[in-house]
Amino acid sequence: MADRVYLDWNATTPLRPEARQAMAAAWDLPGNPSSVHAEGRHARRLVEDARSVIASAIGTAARNVIFTSGGTEANALALTPGLRGPAGVPVQRLVASAIEHASVLAGGRFAREAMTTIGVTSSGVVDLGLLRAALASGPPALVSIM
Repeated sequence: MADRVYLDWNATTPLRPEARQAMAAAWDLPGNPSSVHAEGRHARRLVEDARSVIASAIGTAARNVIFTSGGTEANALALTPGLRGPAGVPVQRLVASAIEHASVLAGGRFAREAMTTIGVTSSGVVDLGLLRAALASGPPALVSIM
């Protein structure tokens, strides 16, 4: 079906050819990046080089790039009370839209009472009035809006 348009990128997306080639080359090499032998050290260099390339592309330090096994793990990692916002003030609560991934709605390490869920309109768009009210009603928040 040449005319078919695939829109369900919820769990996976098509790979760019460059990414596919880099992954295939890495899979052909032995070595656990956590091992101390030569193959392990080479595998570690590949991982760290990839981390540096990604960091450079998004304008951050390599230490800020964390690889996870997928979205659920990444969400759990990111949803951490105490992370500091731009002003250096720790976030104390989570504000999320009602249509977020289940792992976001689970709240990570935020206590249930520190979470606010924002409804969406009949079109599936976040109700900005509710979002503004939620942000104005308490201390700094981490916001997750799809």
